[in-house]
Amino acid sequence: MTRPDLNLLVTLDVLLAEGSVARAARRLRLSPSAMSRALARLRETTGDPLLVRAGRGLVPTPRALELRERVGQIVEDAEAALRPAEALDLTRLVRTFTMRNSDGFVENFGPRLIARVSEQAPGVRLRFVPKPDKDSAPLREGSVDLETGVIGDTTGPEIRAQALFHDRFVGVVRTGHPLCEGRVTPERYAAGRHILVSRRGSDKAPIDDALEPFGLKREIVTIVGGFSEALAFARATDLIASVPERYTGHLRDGMFRFPLPVPVPEFTISLLWHPRLDADSAHRWLRGCVRDVCLEK
Repeated sequence: MTRPDLNLLVTLDVLLAEGSVARAARRLRLSPSAMSRALARLRETTGDPLLVRAGRGLVPTPRALELRERVGQIVEDAEAALRPAEALDLTRLVRTFTMRNSDGFVENFGPRLIARVSEQAPGVRLRFVPKPDKDSAPLREGSVDLETGVIGDTTGPEIRAQALFHDRFVGVVRTGHPLCEGRVTPERYAAGRHILVSRRGSDKAPIDDALEPFGLKREIVTIVGGFSEALAFARATDLIASVPERYTGHLRDGMFRFPLPVPVPEFTISLLWHPRLDADSAHRWLRGCVRDVCLEK
């Protein structure tokens, strides 16, 4: 069996990324006819048309979709293997990193992280984006460099993770709320009117499961998608918010916090990234910055 031309992998990667012979040709600095010939060789080698015409454009076949991520990773690994290792000079590093976090992280850890990064690498810019779910697709696709959160069942098995800190849920009310006085018992807690935080719109949380053995049930007045919304409601009303203690530290300034009167398991906030960035020295440095900031009290 004739060994395939491995140079075709780069061509295939660009063709699948661009979805256009003309754009792929410009990106590889080839003529359109040379790129068409390369596509013909790829079709012959793979036994699949890969890109087929649909109207004025080209669409990938199922085999092309299957190959897209695999080929991209192979090309990235090959380029990394052939690239000479260079010592990281933070003073000359110019790069933008995108971090995806639930609300609370930026308010609590963002200022210290930016200060540390700016001091060590003035040319680095941090871009913070919201985290509406636990889907790891943005990490796989490269639109996000780093993420913080709780590892869930939708986190891809290939995603790297490192624990940052442990956290627990606490109750939070406005100053002057009746729960500010005396011990907060399960009965007093359940008798209040509550805010539920759920990004998926669920009407139940682990706290509700913990109340069941006591024969108690919360009255959920409203459901919101984030901790900042829950705390805004609690700050302006008599509603009770139950939020992560450390993750929402500065969001709770001026409010009364109390331990939940029922046992709710602690959880771990982790730093998440895609393995293709494991060996990236600048990314490794940023991971260290995030860990150090989160370890500070």
